[in-house]
Amino acid sequence: MSSKESCRNELRTAIRQLSDRCLYSASKWAAEQLVGIEQDPAKFTPANTRFHRGSSSIRRRFRTNDITSTPAAGVSYVSTPVMEEDEIMDGDFYLLAKSYFDCREYKRAAHVLRDQTAKKSVFLRCYALYLAGEKRKEEEMIELEGPLGKTGAVNRELVSLERELSTLRKNGTIDPFGLYLYGIVLKEKGSENLARSVLVESVNNYPWNWDAWSKLQSLCTTIDILNSLNLNNHWMKDFFLASAYQELRMHNESLAKYEYLQGTFSFSNYIQAQIAKAQYSLREFETVEAIFEELLRNDPYRVEDMDMYSNVLYAKECFSALSYLAHRVFTTDKYRPESCCIIGNYYSLKGQHEKSVLYFKRALKLDKNFLSAWTLMGHEFVEMKNTPAAVDAYRRAIDINPCDYRAWYGLGQAYEMMGMRFYALHYFKKSVFLQPNDSRLWIAMAKCYETDQLNMLEEAIKCYKRAVNCNDREAIALHQLAKLHHELGRSEEAAFYYKKDLESMEDEEREGPNMVEALLFLATHYKNQKRFEEAEVYCTRLLDYTGPEKETAKSLLRGMRITQSSFPSMDVEHFPP
Repeated sequence: MSSKESCRNELRTAIRQLSDRCLYSASKWAAEQLVGIEQDPAKFTPANTRFHRGSSSIRRRFRTNDITSTPAAGVSYVSTPVMEEDEIMDGDFYLLAKSYFDCREYKRAAHVLRDQTAKKSVFLRCYALYLAGEKRKEEEMIELEGPLGKTGAVNRELVSLERELSTLRKNGTIDPFGLYLYGIVLKEKGSENLARSVLVESVNNYPWNWDAWSKLQSLCTTIDILNSLNLNNHWMKDFFLASAYQELRMHNESLAKYEYLQGTFSFSNYIQAQIAKAQYSLREFETVEAIFEELLRNDPYRVEDMDMYSNVLYAKECFSALSYLAHRVFTTDKYRPESCCIIGNYYSLKGQHEKSVLYFKRALKLDKNFLSAWTLMGHEFVEMKNTPAAVDAYRRAIDINPCDYRAWYGLGQAYEMMGMRFYALHYFKKSVFLQPNDSRLWIAMAKCYETDQLNMLEEAIKCYKRAVNCNDREAIALHQLAKLHHELGRSEEAAFYYKKDLESMEDEEREGPNMVEALLFLATHYKNQKRFEEAEVYCTRLLDYTGPEKETAKSLLRGMRITQSSFPSMDVEHFPP
């Protein structure tokens, strides 16, 4: 049996088992990967074959040698026995309970299964109780302080569930789905080490439950924790590692993993979306835009991950494209947090910040832990000069994910607006630690060092140098490096950076005051060094301008002619009058 055929058979079985246990999101994920497996090439024509390996501009054209668990030609893995079903006696009760569960009558579903002992029934009963507790917790939060407020509401079913599931595990009568639920309970109670062990046990025994992998990933906050996991070498492990690398900001490793997985899952929209996320973190916006355009062509009603696409369109100020995307998701499903964030971005780009905040709040009513909404709302409050609200929004984002560099950066901006430079510097340092390849963060920290309150120019220079090495697309760092060296009396270093900045502006065909400043400095610098031919080049270029810089250039040229006239052997006829 081929590797692809094995994956198909396993996923088909997993989809049925996951759906049977009401783990619908995991079932959906498995179904998407099943369809994403490459079919028989003979059945496809070039017109209807998409994501052809290696042929598209959105492909990542690299390989890494240090990731070897999945070969490029396909996916290799150890086999995992398919779990046997045990629902013979409990079947009718289970069907009734599942019907109640699907109608969100969780307590009623649990009551139907109170005397059933089969593992499948035990899981659904415990899962129904857990969701009943979550539902009540949400209601208490709304009743006490509203959907955006902090409360002490907890899931009151956790204690009894932990006691029962712990006993079942000790007795060896728990199945992988019960272990998954036990891991969730332990995580919410703060027993992270035990939760990791239980979730590893769950995925090793039943690797097709993506929800279990996702919970395990949320507990892997460092690469050391990730490497310490004793995971079986199943192909699902490669999906897990690719996702975990992305969360740990190991974007190149993540991209390499997904590229390997495409050897089998060549048509997976999920993999394409994850590649887009990694490229977004690397600020490859053109590539990200191409991937999302392709995704929407193939899945026109997709809302998942589209908020990231809207961020790209916002950054590129593609107003018409963002307007079209907002209209599209609004007509598809306007009550999704992603849809609300997209519409919020649309209004933000129009400058209607109050309306933008309204939609971000709506996203948080739908999902209070939707990280992007908190961060984007913080940005809007910064635009509105409402710094206390911005700080609160950013802090809520950090509570959800302490690794969100955008929230740390936002806090830095907010405290800088309030004139609290030391606080701002602290938060900027946090952001560059989490995202060291983003030039904007280094520039923000450098500007903080430059302020009169800190006046740490040497540190600012170091930050601007890091920004240059991180591909400063805004072309700020080179100019600032030149100015700082000039202020510190380092003429040679200043000339070096002014020349580099000038070359950059010429390559990108940019004009403006920075070019005039660079030409003036270089002309004066080389005149003072008596390197008259080089000085003349820059002065001649300044003659093309109409402002005071033209008169300054003429004055410099006259001064050089006077200086040169004292050397008869020199030909000075080429200087203009």
